[in-house]
Amino acid sequence: MSTEKVYTTFWDFYPYYLTEHARPINRSFHFFGTTLVIGFFIAALVTQNWWLLLALPLAGYGFAWVGHFVLEKNRPATFKYPFYSLASDFVMYFHIITGQINRKVDEAHKTIGVTNKWK
Repeated sequence: MSTEKVYTTFWDFYPYYLTEHARPINRSFHFFGTTLVIGFFIAALVTQNWWLLLALPLAGYGFAWVGHFVLEKNRPATFKYPFYSLASDFVMYFHIITGQINRKVDEAHKTIGVTNKWK
């Protein structure tokens, strides 16, 4: 019997997501990948070159998975919660560009009840 928490709402999931992105370099990889995703999406709309949309998963997941497997040394939440993870990446992106991310990560660790090993 598994004791792993099951998340049924996005806002319950998001603090967990942030604890899985505690290392700033991992968040930087996600930020860069998400920036590329946004850039490729806008470029596809402007140029109507729909082939550019094929770059979206490569840019987004490529940088994110390097951040997890190589840097953070954990398994991406995408495998279990694909839609919550995708939405969380954009919320985290917003928290990064608005300067709220460090506070949000600290709050998430308190909410989940784990120590931030990267602080």
